[in-house]
Amino acid sequence: MKKTLFASALVLLLGVLLGLAPLAARAQCVMCKSQVEAARQERDDYDVAGLNKGIVYMMTVPYILMGAVGYFWYRRTHPKAAAKK
Repeated sequence: MKKTLFASALVLLLGVLLGLAPLAARAQCVMCKSQVEAARQERDDYDVAGLNKGIVYMMTVPYILMGAVGYFWYRRTHPKAAAKK
């Protein structure tokens, strides 16, 4: 019971922190915004698709790492049922 309560609290805390992450990410994007605005002032046909793809690429790496750590943690803490017999 105590272990379940702790796990639930941890999941709730992690959910809240990840829910607030976009607010922090938007606040850290001042350099990207100023770069795009400067480029658009120089050229009207400036395409931001490359910048958006780069941001998405940089965003996926931490999620992949967190997923891999979570997977290996789960596998280590929950051994297969066949191994218990």
